[in-house]
Amino acid sequence: MPPQYLDRKSVAALLPMYDCITVMEQTFRSLAAGNTLQPLRSLMWLPDKSGILGMMPGYAKTPNILGIKVITIFHANGALGLPSHQGVVMLFDAKQGTPLLILDAAEITAIRTAATSALATKLLARPDAANLAILGTGEQAERHIQAISLVRTIDRITIWGRNNDHAETLARKFKNTQIAPTAKEAVSDADIICTVTASREPILFGEWIPEGAHINAVGSCTPATRELDTAAVLRSRLFTDRYESLFNEAGEFLIPKKEGFLTETDTQAELGELLTGTKEGRKNAAEITLFKSLGIAAEDLFSAHHIFEKLQ
Repeated sequence: MPPQYLDRKSVAALLPMYDCITVMEQTFRSLAAGNTLQPLRSLMWLPDKSGILGMMPGYAKTPNILGIKVITIFHANGALGLPSHQGVVMLFDAKQGTPLLILDAAEITAIRTAATSALATKLLARPDAANLAILGTGEQAERHIQAISLVRTIDRITIWGRNNDHAETLARKFKNTQIAPTAKEAVSDADIICTVTASREPILFGEWIPEGAHINAVGSCTPATRELDTAAVLRSRLFTDRYESLFNEAGEFLIPKKEGFLTETDTQAELGELLTGTKEGRKNAAEITLFKSLGIAAEDLFSAHHIFEKLQ
């Protein structure tokens, strides 16, 4: 019998954000315990750099599953009313290699990315963090507002984006929301900052960041692109989802390293190490913490298995 296919609507119904935050905690605990295998993703650019085909395999000893996400990323799709990320996640039983389920990858990616940022915020942001700044107005902007609001009591949301119409549409969906005319003004008194853009160049600069802020840097995922400048990274204590991904894929790390300002030893911890207590998170209320999210296969794998279990 061929595996069932779940479309975007079905994935959303079976993977609510609150559940996914818990699933992400399980994911990173498994990674920290050495029970999950995942090589670096493989990316194939189109010759004109208009899009990417990404392949992200993974395996988890418990619950003995393997899978792969195959996804395309075309950032210009927004102007066409299409999602930038499209593809499928395929889940297999690791005992006989039997296909179990095929799922819409865009929805899993959208939910688990924001859920991972929420987990990082839960672990690293000040307990009293209440002012949220969102740089970007696309799908991840909305998902991050939803997710961060589940782990901190948010009193005010400030949005900045290059497309003011998109910013106004997003602002109408949430209470206590305002639009800032510049990124600098958006973050001026923020406790939590999420960068969720498709920008190839920095949009957040070190001198703008308030003391005690927590940053989730999400939008860039290639060595030549970054949303934060070098000064922003150097002002922060740097955390990540996976060292291997950070050291090979993150422009926020690789560009300052090339400039001679950073080395691998400057990275503080993976989320799994914070969850298991082997590494320390925030040390005081004044420091700036930075979570660099790359998005990893284990997040897709555990999300897909959570949905599969619900269907049984």
